[in-house]
Amino acid sequence: MKPRGELALVLHTHMPYVEGFGTWPFGEEWLWEAIAGSYLPLLGVLGRAPITLSLTPVLCDQLEAPGAIERCMQFLTEVRPESHRLDLDHFRETGQHQFTAELERSAGEYAAAAERLRALGAGGLLTALGGDASWTSAATHAVLPMLASDTGIALQAQTGIASHRRRFGEWGGGFWLPECGHGPWLDQMLEEAGVRSTCVELTDAFGLGDPRHLGPLQTEAGPVLWPIDRQTMSLVWSERGYPASAPYRDYHALTPRHHRVWGNDGEPYDHAAAATLAAEHAEDFVGRVRERVASGGVCVCALDTELLGHWWYEGVLWLDAVVEEAQRQGLELTTLDHALERHEPEPVPDDLGVTSWGEGGDLRTWSAPAVADLAWEARSAELHALALGERPPDRALRELLALQSSDWAFLAARGLAGDYPRERTRGHAEALALALDPHAALEPELRNLAPELAGWMG
Repeated sequence: MKPRGELALVLHTHMPYVEGFGTWPFGEEWLWEAIAGSYLPLLGVLGRAPITLSLTPVLCDQLEAPGAIERCMQFLTEVRPESHRLDLDHFRETGQHQFTAELERSAGEYAAAAERLRALGAGGLLTALGGDASWTSAATHAVLPMLASDTGIALQAQTGIASHRRRFGEWGGGFWLPECGHGPWLDQMLEEAGVRSTCVELTDAFGLGDPRHLGPLQTEAGPVLWPIDRQTMSLVWSERGYPASAPYRDYHALTPRHHRVWGNDGEPYDHAAAATLAAEHAEDFVGRVRERVASGGVCVCALDTELLGHWWYEGVLWLDAVVEEAQRQGLELTTLDHALERHEPEPVPDDLGVTSWGEGGDLRTWSAPAVADLAWEARSAELHALALGERPPDRALRELLALQSSDWAFLAARGLAGDYPRERTRGHAEALALALDPHAALEPELRNLAPELAGWMG
C-alpha cells in the first residue's frame, strides 16, 4: 500500500562567522538579530511537531564562543533600548505619533528576548536548539562542488560531522549540502563520511511541479537525495510569496535607527492584522500541500530558518499556524529521517549534473564574473594549503575553512554588505598565507571557529 502524502518542513539554520568580526553596520549584530528575531521565537514551535532542523557547525561555533552570548545580552538590554528611545524621540518631535505604539511594542520584544535568553541558563541557546537538530552541514558552509580537491571536501564534511557529534551526541546521517550544491562526484565522499541523506534542488532537471520532486532518490554510492519542492516553497520564498503581502511588516523600510514600523503597503504597521493574515496564509499553504501530495509522496519545503522571524517578521507565527492547520486538515508532518523509513527511493537519474538552489540552479551565484575573484582566491588557497605533502597547521586549516564560506560570494554578488565580504576574504587569505609561513608573526587564534579540527586527520 502506497504511503499517504506527507509534508517535511526543513529548516536550515546558518550564520557565517561574524562573531568578533565587526559590529555596525556589518558583523556580529547580524547574529544578535537572528537570535532575537528567529532562534528564540522558534523555540516555541520546535518540539511541537516533527521538523527537520539543521544547525551549521559555524553557527554553533559562535553560539558556543566565550563571551558571545554576553555581548548579545548587552545588545538586547543596552543598544536596542537606546535605539528605540532615540527613534521614539524622533517621531514625537516630528509629530509622527502613528509610529510610536509599534516602536514601543518592538522595544518590548527585544526586552522579552533578553529575558528568554537569560532564562535558558547554563545550557544556553545552543543546547535548546540542539535538542531538535538532527542534521548537520559542512564546517563553514562551503559550496562543496566549488572546492578544488577531495581533501578539501573531506575537511569540510568530516569537521562538520565531528562538530555535531561532539555537541549533540547521536547523528542519523542527515547532512544539509550548503546552498543545496551537489555534483555526482560528491556522493562517494559523503558516503565515506557517513552521510545517509541530503537535500537537492532539481527544478531545472525535472521541471516545476513534476511528481518526481515528491520522492527520494537513491545514488549508486549510497546517500539518498531528497528533492526540495520549489512549487511549494515558492508560496513562501519568492518575490510574490506570502511575505510580500500587505499588511506584513516591510523589512526594507527603516527608521533612522534601523527599526521597522511600516507595512508592505506603506501604512503604519498593524501587528494584529498581520497575525490574522499569517493564520490565513497557513490555512492556504496546508490546503495547497494537501493537493500536492494527494496521490502520495513527500513534499519537502526547505527554508532558511532566518527567513522566519527575521527576514519575514511574521514567519514564526505562520509556521506555528501551519503546525496547527496540518493537524486540523489531516496533513501528516514528518521529518526526512522518518520519511526515509516509509518511502522507497527511486534510482537517481543518470544525467544529473551540478545543481544548487542558487540563481539558474547552478553555481553562478558563487562563480559568476562579479565574484570570480573570490572563487579563484578560495580555490587557489585550498590547493596551496593542502598540497604541501603534510598536514598544514591547524590555524592555516581554520583560515581556509573561513575563506571557503559560501556567504562571502553571495553577499558580494547581491551587494548586501558593502566591502565587508571582500574584506573578510582578503583577511582570511592573508592570515592563511602567514599561517603557512613558519617565520611569520600571527595573532594567536581565529576565535572559536572549528574547534573539532584537531580531530581531523585528513
